[in-house]
Amino acid sequence: MTSKQRAYLKGLAMKMDSIYQIGKSALTPEITQGVADALEARELIKITVLKNCDDDINEMANTIAERTHSQVVQIIGKKIVLYRESKTKKKIELPKS
Repeated sequence: MTSKQRAYLKGLAMKMDSIYQIGKSALTPEITQGVADALEARELIKITVLKNCDDDINEMANTIAERTHSQVVQIIGKKIVLYRESKTKKKIELPKS
């Protein structure tokens, strides 16, 4: 992903609300599957990590991205933004590099 594409996705994500919250149970298989399903439906999602989660947010973001075959767009504070191009419902057209 180029910096231009990342900047475009960051701009789209600013207007979005979080659709997932990760708490003290951290990454469960159910959360990972839910995130994968949401990425297929929406392509770009925002996840909030609650204060009671003790895991490192950078490691968690990379783990989710690896398990869902997505890319981490940005991490700001306790929010993670992920992107994965949908196989069936393409909604976001990334700018060319």
